[in-house]
Amino acid sequence: MRFARNWMQPRGLAVAEATVNATAAASSKNDGKGSYDYDLIIIGCGVGGHGAALHAVENGLKTVVIEGHTVGGTCVNRGCIPSKALLAASGKIREMRDEMHLKSMGIQVGAVSYDRAAIADHANDLVTKIRGNLKNSLVALGVDILEGTGKIVGPHTVSYGKVGRVDVGGTLTARNIIIASGSVPFVPPGIEIDGKTVITSDHALKLDWIPDWVAIIGSGYIGLEFSDVYTALGSSVTFIEAMPNIMPGFDREVARMAERVLINPRNIDYHTNVLATKVKPGVPGVKPVEIELTDFKTKEVIDNLEVDACLVATGRAPYTDGLNLKSIGVETDRRGFIPVDEKMRVLDAAGKPVPNVFCIGDANGKLMLAHAASAQGISVVENICDRSHVLNHLSVPAACFTHPEVAFVGMTEEQAREKAKEQGFEDKIVVAKTSFKANSKALAEKESDGICKVVYRKDTGEILGVWIMGLHSADMIHEASNAIATGQTVQTLKYNVHAHPTLSEVLDETFKQTHVDVPTVHKQPVYST
Repeated sequence: MRFARNWMQPRGLAVAEATVNATAAASSKNDGKGSYDYDLIIIGCGVGGHGAALHAVENGLKTVVIEGHTVGGTCVNRGCIPSKALLAASGKIREMRDEMHLKSMGIQVGAVSYDRAAIADHANDLVTKIRGNLKNSLVALGVDILEGTGKIVGPHTVSYGKVGRVDVGGTLTARNIIIASGSVPFVPPGIEIDGKTVITSDHALKLDWIPDWVAIIGSGYIGLEFSDVYTALGSSVTFIEAMPNIMPGFDREVARMAERVLINPRNIDYHTNVLATKVKPGVPGVKPVEIELTDFKTKEVIDNLEVDACLVATGRAPYTDGLNLKSIGVETDRRGFIPVDEKMRVLDAAGKPVPNVFCIGDANGKLMLAHAASAQGISVVENICDRSHVLNHLSVPAACFTHPEVAFVGMTEEQAREKAKEQGFEDKIVVAKTSFKANSKALAEKESDGICKVVYRKDTGEILGVWIMGLHSADMIHEASNAIATGQTVQTLKYNVHAHPTLSEVLDETFKQTHVDVPTVHKQPVYST
């Protein structure tokens, strides 16, 4: 996440208030000869819109963002940031309650308790702080911030307004438009959300209560992270997963280790190959939540569960309602995503780029991660400035912030082998692995459950995927992601030097285990003296 640099001078207009009238904000009118109110209008100000706005102003573009809810979007207000606060607090509780682990290091503690409301306040306070930081970074650089829901009304033209507020709204023009409208939790049919006993991640982050038994529908990142929080705070968890395996998006070897470390030792069980076809809310302490389980293949009802609460963690859906995409000849796909090309240019119904209209982040469905949205936004600005740029999405890292963490970049081993089979280099796929049990820092922490895995081509040294499960893996994955982004091979990475003793040596040892058919001569850079 990027913030304003204090050495930069503000550009563009004088700072606007969070809510201003469009007429007052715009400094000029479209005279029909190519003059616009702004160089760039960004609809949505989550992490993606924020990153795009900062990069646009740095490149001299007069920029305005239109935000219909709160600056920071899903990540800051209802996602990445508050969830990390809950994970940090619950993780401390889990650690302090692990008597055997602490005694092995000579530490003894008494009974450990927690204040639910205080933990919730910690998450809320963090959201407020980060949201303020994001807004201030835009204000400091002279980005105009308009409050309201943005709608495209024609080429280069956006209107905005707010329900019930006649004093807010107007129409703006810009040479370029970026759609960064984000996403909302996806709720499958048959599930009744009441916000108390049947909830989405939006509700769960408020931590209004701690149910004794929670069913979590979906075992992806969201479900796994909340299982980490709930079990640390004393809840039992049951996963309901439609796929044959739990954690279906993970590399299978890593998923098996994650099951052994994150699932089996905890109060967690799971059902796979089943759908939650009906979920009826209950009443806390009075009436249970009722869940109907249906076989994924036969579509026959096979069981019914009664639990205290149910978290629906089945992913997210693009938020594109009200954008009026038809005004520029654009249709969303069957899942609601806005079609784009490799440069994030929005495509019309015929598959052709709509001039000067782009879409980044969750709304385009390419990679639904906050930092991917920001990277896409920066890439768009580069293209607006006539510097051709295409983001390599296989270089974008991802992480699941459980205890311990799981992080990866690129493909799973299964995906890499499938690609190799399709493209005729199946015999060139090689995997190198290292265990955290051989790492001095992990042993000192007595946190040695973990693995590092590098999938690469032995004929070229190309890195196809890197998976790390273990202590602070989310912090270590960037060496691998940056290597993929810059086109480095396993041969060159062998010569990197890592401080000892550090966890990063797990990655170092893995790269040193790699071997290629024709070793290349390492070319040292020329250093100034």
